[in-house]
Amino acid sequence: MNISIAPGERSGRVKIPASKSQAHRLLICAALGEKETLIECDGLSADIRSTAQCLNALGADIRSSADESSLSVRPLEEVPEGLCHLPCGESGSTLRFLLPVCGALGAQAVFHMEGRLPQRPLAPLDAQLKAHGMELRQEGQLLCCSGKLEAGDYELPGNVSSQYISGLLMALPLVEGDSRLTVTGSIESAAYITMTEDALGLSNIAFTKENNSYSIPGAQRCRLPGSLRVEGDFSNAAFFLSMGALSPEGIEVTGLNPASHQGDKAGVDILRAFGAEIRELEGGYFVRRCKLRGLTIDAKPIPDLIPVLSVVAALAEGETRIVNAGRLRLKESDRLASTAALIRSLGGEAEELEEGLVIQGKPRLSGGSVDSWGDHRIAMAAATAACGCTSPVELSGAQAVNKSYPRFWEDFEKLTGGEA
Repeated sequence: MNISIAPGERSGRVKIPASKSQAHRLLICAALGEKETLIECDGLSADIRSTAQCLNALGADIRSSADESSLSVRPLEEVPEGLCHLPCGESGSTLRFLLPVCGALGAQAVFHMEGRLPQRPLAPLDAQLKAHGMELRQEGQLLCCSGKLEAGDYELPGNVSSQYISGLLMALPLVEGDSRLTVTGSIESAAYITMTEDALGLSNIAFTKENNSYSIPGAQRCRLPGSLRVEGDFSNAAFFLSMGALSPEGIEVTGLNPASHQGDKAGVDILRAFGAEIRELEGGYFVRRCKLRGLTIDAKPIPDLIPVLSVVAALAEGETRIVNAGRLRLKESDRLASTAALIRSLGGEAEELEEGLVIQGKPRLSGGSVDSWGDHRIAMAAATAACGCTSPVELSGAQAVNKSYPRFWEDFEKLTGGEA
């Protein structure tokens, strides 16, 4: 889908949909539980649907309400006989969370992967799973798994993917026998592991944590409350918060929990460090432009925010450096290349480094033609960039937003401003 985005600042109010990061975790815990759970989930993205479809293939019964504002989850009792086909789409979270869960359930399954997901790494998670009873085999876009995951001692580095750690934390309580998971070295995206710990605690799963080592008793079942609500998504909120930082009138962003453990809540502090005026409200924030200045941003804890924060940097005075960003090359696109290309295509200055970006800010960008690279976060960053352009932004591949925020363009159009 190709669209033309009018240039100019926006203002108004927008309510952010449910966090897909939290929704993944709660859906999995509910499907592995003992009783039916109703999950209020405002906005069903493609990634959330992928997790629900995969859990259904494993024997759960997850259904959305007519208005798609909630999901009812009847837990799986036993895995279907034969081969389970799991359509995980482009969702790395779905694959990395459910792969060890399949092993804990003893499921014979094949994950159907799309987009760049077959090229994204699974090491060293795959080695740990193979060492504890699973068999894995990749054939192009298919990843086949079988075998029964065994209890024991597991070890993963903390600087590769927090999703590997989260997947094992959700799977090991199901296994017969006690396990220990040790996370070595520095931990990147630690807040996402905290979100998993929160979901397990809400599910009454017992575990103890000492430093970066988890002791996990086996043979447990999740016991979530009968109903619960997924909080708003800070990763998606970052685009409208950033639009507010580019707007003299400002934008009110609601549906958020300022006390959330979501790692991308850090975007609020980074925008404040740029110089934006930010006021915390009940259930959200008001963000307005003040004098913006470049800064250095460590991408390790917030890799998903780099495309949109780079757009803010392109419109801030001075130089911004994005560091420790090598993992961005392994996302839905090579996000260092695609982010730099986005900024340059709109008349900005961005230099791509091996593990980062150097961005020279300008008062305005010119506008122009850009591609989403099939990446939802690049498509939404293009909309943010239009708020600082003097001419329209012609975007190809705008439908990429469906991966995480299907109603993004509808919410964007509700804001006032932009030139006809």
